[in-house]
Amino acid sequence: MNRKKVYIALSADSLHHAHINLIKKGLNYGEIIIGLLTDKAIASRKRIPLLSFGERKIILENIKGVAKVIPQNEWDYSVNILKIKPDFMIHGDDWTKGPELNLRNRALKALKKIGGKLIEIPYTTGISSTALAEAQTRLGITSDLRIKSLKRSLSSKPLSVFIETHSPISAIIAEKVRVKTKTGFKQYDGFWSSSLTDSTKLGMPDNEVLNLSERLENISKIFEVTTKPLIMDIDTGGQLEHLKINAKSIERAGVSAIIMEDKTGLKKNSLFGTSVLQTQEKIKKFSEKIETIKLNQVSEDFMVIARIESLILEKGMNDALKRAKNYVAHGADGIMIHSKEKKPKEVFAFSKKFRKIFKNVPLICVPTSYNSVKEIELIKNNFNLVIYANHLFRASYPAMFKTAQKILKFGRTKEIDNSLISIKKILELIPGTK
Repeated sequence: MNRKKVYIALSADSLHHAHINLIKKGLNYGEIIIGLLTDKAIASRKRIPLLSFGERKIILENIKGVAKVIPQNEWDYSVNILKIKPDFMIHGDDWTKGPELNLRNRALKALKKIGGKLIEIPYTTGISSTALAEAQTRLGITSDLRIKSLKRSLSSKPLSVFIETHSPISAIIAEKVRVKTKTGFKQYDGFWSSSLTDSTKLGMPDNEVLNLSERLENISKIFEVTTKPLIMDIDTGGQLEHLKINAKSIERAGVSAIIMEDKTGLKKNSLFGTSVLQTQEKIKKFSEKIETIKLNQVSEDFMVIARIESLILEKGMNDALKRAKNYVAHGADGIMIHSKEKKPKEVFAFSKKFRKIFKNVPLICVPTSYNSVKEIELIKNNFNLVIYANHLFRASYPAMFKTAQKILKFGRTKEIDNSLISIKKILELIPGTK
C-alpha cells in the first residue's frame, strides 16, 4: 500500500527545532517530501542564503523521516503542489494574516484542485529563521563563501545591484538598508570598491596614485563588518608583471571580482571622454592581461570582468564587439560596457548585439551618466549587474559641506540638529558600541 504524500516547503538556511517539529508532525500523515526553495526562489523575496542549494539539500536529506528533497523554484508553493499532487501540505499557522496570506490562498486553491488538505501547525514562538540568518551574518563570513556569493547572485537574480562603499560605515549602511516592495524586501547584493572614491576621500587625484596595499587595507576593514560580495575597480591593472602578483593578493583578500579597463597610460576618468588624452590598450595586450590573471587564480569563483572603453573613446560599436569577443575568448568572466552618453541608447545597442553572440556571459553597466534608466529596462536589455559607482561618497560631500557652513553661519549647532543622525542611532548602528 502506497503511503500518502506530505509536502513541506522550506528555505532551511538556518535549520532549527521548529523545522524538525514540522517534519515530526508530518510523519503522522505520510511520507515527507521537502520542497527546498532554490537560491532563485529565495532571491525573489529576500537575501540569498549563506548556504547553497546543494549544501542545504544534503542537510535535509540526512534528517530522519525525510523521504525526498525536491527543488521549489518559486516562492509560490502552488506550482509544486500541482506537480507532485500531495495528499497533505504541512505549514506553520503564522501565514494566516499579513504579507504571506496571498501565498496561503494560492496554496489552498491548488490543494483544492487536486483534493489535498492543508494542515497548519501552531507557530513555534521565540524562533525566527530571519533573525537566525541575521545573527549568522553578524558573526561574519569566510573569504571563500564571500567570493562564491557573487556568482550565486548572478545565477539567481535577473539583475544584481551593487553600490559603491568607500568606508566601513558606508558598507554597513549598504549591507543593512532595504526597502519594502510588492514582492518582498529589496536590498543591495554587494559592494563596489571604486578607485575614484578611494583616492578622492584621501584628497588624491584619480590617476592610480593610490597603491594596492592602501586599497586592500580599506577593503579588509569593510570585510570585518559586512558579509556581502565586493567587486573591485583596478583601473588598467598596471604592468603585466605586477598584475600577476596583485591579482593574487586581491583574490586572497576575499574580493569576488575585479573590473579592469582596456586603456593604457596615465589613468584619466572615463567620463572625460575625448576631451582629455586617453589611449585604448591594444586588444592582444589586454587579452594577455586577462589570460594571466585567469591562469594564476586559485578559486574558480573569482571573476575577471573586462571593461570596454570603445564607446567612451568614440571607436564605434564594431570595435567594442570585436574586443568583447577577444576578451571572452581569453577568459573574461564578464563584460562591462561603458558610456558617457546621457541616454542608454548606445549601451542597449551593444547589449542586443552582444547577447546574440554570448547567451550566458554576464553583462555589466555603470549608468552614472545615463542615470534616468530604470533597472527594469536594464533587465529587458540583457544586463545582469548594475553598479552605482560613486553615489554614497558624492552624497556625503554636500551633507558635510552644508553642515560645516551652517555651524559657521549660526555660531552653534541647534539649526542643523534635524539633519543629523542622533547619537542614539549611532550607538544602535554599530554592534558593541553600547
